[in-house]
Amino acid sequence: MKTKTLILAGLVLAALTTTLIWGYSVSAKSSTVNQKAQPKDWLVAGPGRVEPCSEDIKLGAELSGKLKQVYVEEGDRVKAGQILAELENSDYKAEVAAAQADVLQKEAGLRKVVNGARREERREALSSVKEAEAAMNNAESEMVRRQKLYAAGVVSQEEADRYAKEYEVAKARYEEKVQSHALIDEAAREEDQAMAEANLQSVNARLAAAQATLAKTYVRAPIDGIVLRKRHRAGESVSNGSTVPDSIFTIGDTHALRVRVDVDEADVSKLAVGQKAYVTADAYGQKRFWGHVVRIGQELGRKNIRTDEPTEHVDTKILETLVQLEQGTDLPIGLRVDSFITGPGGVANH
Repeated sequence: MKTKTLILAGLVLAALTTTLIWGYSVSAKSSTVNQKAQPKDWLVAGPGRVEPCSEDIKLGAELSGKLKQVYVEEGDRVKAGQILAELENSDYKAEVAAAQADVLQKEAGLRKVVNGARREERREALSSVKEAEAAMNNAESEMVRRQKLYAAGVVSQEEADRYAKEYEVAKARYEEKVQSHALIDEAAREEDQAMAEANLQSVNARLAAAQATLAKTYVRAPIDGIVLRKRHRAGESVSNGSTVPDSIFTIGDTHALRVRVDVDEADVSKLAVGQKAYVTADAYGQKRFWGHVVRIGQELGRKNIRTDEPTEHVDTKILETLVQLEQGTDLPIGLRVDSFITGPGGVANH
């Protein structure tokens, strides 16, 4: 009986010892996890995603059509204004050429109106006036002589009248030549010049419209940056739709990187522009990438970044906050990170 009591007491003591050891182990492990998950050098934490400082810029064509050529690949660095792709545009080029020819024609017409006739034309017109004047004077002399002979009874009335008519014809021809010379010799009329200028403006406007349409067949880089995604290749058709944008490239300025952080609405009062912050990522272990808060959103919204955890609340209200990382930080665009915005103590740890 005494032996059984000792055995039972031993078993109880062993069970208590095992329970105490297990409890201590779990407590220590829980404490370690909590210390790892709850560092003391930050005020606000949230998931974030790495993006270029320019944000992602999606580029498409302003016109619908078929891609004639794509000049860049993913990872290529581009300059602002550089042509990245070109649509089939032979018909637009023909329209520009036709408009340019019209402009040249109207410019020549305006110069002709402004400058008037050439010197050769002026001289020719003046010679015609002098010739007509000589013929008129000769006809007048013959008419006077015939009138005197008629008065003396030498010639008939019919002959005197015939020379009088010839004089009238010569006089009319002379006046016509004088008017023609005046038209050639005088400066252009105001209304003629105004019409020629209006015609030139019209074809210039048509040329500008054709050139603007042609320019839309080229996809150019709006900034200096890097090609992050290429979605279409030469020969593929692209559309310019306001409802369903059809982007050809995504580019971004990666000379500096930012992290867009989802900050829970319960922590928004702790945020301030200029606060130090750092991010970590599973791929880089415990390494911290430092930066500072550059922008705080003005409106709460739904979460942008999902952690893929089954227990995650997707309807949580968040405030978007931008953290700019230090110059030289090299992280992949789109990388999901854990973001920590620090208090005063966080600066000392940097």
